[in-house]
Amino acid sequence: MQAAPNTVDPSEVAKFEAMAAEWWDPKGKFKPLHMLNPCRLDYLTRQIAGEFDRDLGAPEPFKGLRILDIGCGGGLLSEPMARLGATVVGADAAESNIPVAQVHAEQSGLTIDYRCTTAEALADAGEQFDVVVNMEVVEHVADPLAYLTACQQLLKLGGLHLCSTINRNPKSYAMAIIGAEVIMRWLPKGTHEWNKFITPDELFELLSQSGVEPVDRKGFVFNPILWSWSISERDLSVNYVTASIKPAYTKGSGH
Repeated sequence: MQAAPNTVDPSEVAKFEAMAAEWWDPKGKFKPLHMLNPCRLDYLTRQIAGEFDRDLGAPEPFKGLRILDIGCGGGLLSEPMARLGATVVGADAAESNIPVAQVHAEQSGLTIDYRCTTAEALADAGEQFDVVVNMEVVEHVADPLAYLTACQQLLKLGGLHLCSTINRNPKSYAMAIIGAEVIMRWLPKGTHEWNKFITPDELFELLSQSGVEPVDRKGFVFNPILWSWSISERDLSVNYVTASIKPAYTKGSGH
């Protein structure tokens, strides 16, 4: 698809550059994402390398893979994937995020196809990817099954769906809402609705219904003493991530 002609005036460019600087400031208002990002990337890159038999120590190990980053924001996950050699499409329904991500990718010398669109629109257009990266989006959508089904339709046969969200229990309410929104003010109040959080078993069931096979789940655990995140095999009590495979046969192709 041909890019629209560039009609952005210099003052708008300056505004987006300032917003990009804010998105990419590890000590700024997106600090929680920057803190979590190494943990997320560790899990994502290992799962992709394992599924597609790639050596993470090689230059551009993801070359030849087409990856979709849904809810890409300022590009905190899209850029590392592009650096690893993948062909990356970054999609976000929030229009203001797209020029911010584009400006930063340009500053970084990276080619990433950023689009203001949705998973459903991409699926309707017949787009296909080896990997769909879907981090902390499913708890914000109106119809999780319809959304996850669109993500499944976007995968090639044998493709990998990586989906993270927040568990629904008293601890997640205390940590993700009271802790992150009220006490720490990491996120604006109202960012999350606790009743839209999804338990790991519920997410596995939804993923299965969408037409993929869940194969892994891990927790992202915040340690307030060390002030850092780590991956846990057992503790999925608040933030967690899943990996699912679209079967290499035609079951649940979405039609």
